[in-house]
Amino acid sequence: MTSGTQTDAPTSVATARVDRGRLHRSWRRFRRNKVAMAGLFVVVVLVLAAIFAPFVAPSDPSAQDLMRQDMPPSWDQPFGTDQLGRDILSRVIYGARVAFEIGTTSIGIAVVIGLAIGITAGYLGGWVDEVLMRIMDVLLAFPYLLLAIAIVAMLGPGLINTIIAISVWLIPTYARLCRGVVLSTRQSTFVEAARSFGARSPAIMWRHLLPTCFTPIFVQVTLDFARAILMEAGLSFLGYGVQPPTASWGNMIAEGRNELLEAPHIATIPGLVITVAVLSLNLFGDGLREALDPRSD
Repeated sequence: MTSGTQTDAPTSVATARVDRGRLHRSWRRFRRNKVAMAGLFVVVVLVLAAIFAPFVAPSDPSAQDLMRQDMPPSWDQPFGTDQLGRDILSRVIYGARVAFEIGTTSIGIAVVIGLAIGITAGYLGGWVDEVLMRIMDVLLAFPYLLLAIAIVAMLGPGLINTIIAISVWLIPTYARLCRGVVLSTRQSTFVEAARSFGARSPAIMWRHLLPTCFTPIFVQVTLDFARAILMEAGLSFLGYGVQPPTASWGNMIAEGRNELLEAPHIATIPGLVITVAVLSLNLFGDGLREALDPRSD
């Protein structure tokens, strides 16, 4: 018994050292990617602005001043004001909070449910795999925006229902990704060793196979954040997402579309912010995927 403990300790230490070394090499590769670092910088700025919105925003995003309607950008108000005299910079900052709140919650729900479905289907196989994957195929068969609109139309518009719609849309992505990883690793040596020591299927799935899904899932999350932001903006623009007067990038564009000739900044500024946020998240995700690629070691 003592011999086994002594043998396991050096093995655990060696494994930890290998993991730390791999993470260090991945970070070094990522740091050399200047485009990905720029994307990460912008994402960090947006996240910090969203977290500290009450302290960063120059004014209340819902405060109206009808004497300052449609004011163009100026030193006092860098992004100008909208048709109700509200400060657009403040609304953009609070819109970032809404976008990241919806993105974080919806992706978190999708990851948890998708992991459970993918690991179960990949490990058990057979009719369980067939039933679960066919359900995922049905969800994937719907055009993504139509699926989200159908869900929100049934449940009603609002923040919570927007999160549910985006989560349902994203679940098949994580289920299929996790299933693919499990199918490629369920016959691996460490899984066979766990079986030989009498480990039950739930223990093998959640203790041994689950960690193998973390790296591809982490990379996919960074890319899906951009898709979730676009989906939220699209639903809000169409009137199915976050409802006014809550500041959302999508409903800001919707409110400004009738003012494009007189005050184009009302719609174009939140549109540009969405573009920058989505581009930065995609650049960060692509850089992370290249840095974590095991073939780069």
